[in-house]
Amino acid sequence: MKIKWLGHAAFSITASDGTAILTDPYRPGAFDGAIAYGPIKDRFDIATVSHRHADHDGVDGLAGKPTVIDKPGRTEVKGIEIEGIPTFHDRAGGSQRGKNVVFCFAVDGMKVCHLGDLGHIPDEATIAKLKGVDVLLAPVGGTFTIDADEAWQLVKKLNPKVVIPMHFKTSKISFDLADIERFTAGKPDVVRSGSSEIELSSNSLPKGPQIVVLEHAL
Repeated sequence: MKIKWLGHAAFSITASDGTAILTDPYRPGAFDGAIAYGPIKDRFDIATVSHRHADHDGVDGLAGKPTVIDKPGRTEVKGIEIEGIPTFHDRAGGSQRGKNVVFCFAVDGMKVCHLGDLGHIPDEATIAKLKGVDVLLAPVGGTFTIDADEAWQLVKKLNPKVVIPMHFKTSKISFDLADIERFTAGKPDVVRSGSSEIELSSNSLPKGPQIVVLEHAL
């Protein structure tokens, strides 16, 4: 399995058979130019949308006309098992910013969970559904999502093998988000890949939790 960070909360996840998943594609130029990541041009079989905000739901015009999944529930597309788990975009039951869907994928014998714009520490019933995650794609920038400290609390609850941070401050975004150092500071196992992509296999995962910081591709 290959995971590439395109930017913000958008990742491409490619299974060994070539099936390609896109998570939370942003709309370039959204929010009056606050989203300055480049256009997503690759072809995908599946696209997931955690919520309908312009920095997460840019599915219009994607190459390949992928199957779009934007609701909770279980489904299977091209042999990929997908579970959407309902959560909230804020700490007030969705009353401030609405609902959010966490998506978990079974890819090449690994469980990958993309937290979308999760805005709270989930309850124990939701934590139970996330247990067993191998690769956690987690927002860490705060303001609109859980912040660095909350993200680490969640990591400790779930104990994933690999944590890939997302939704933090870069030169391509003008939202008031914390930078990656706020999350990585003092953590025991941080890998700065120097690349936008990582390749993982079920028999070579670290004992975890290992934080892998990717560079945005776009």
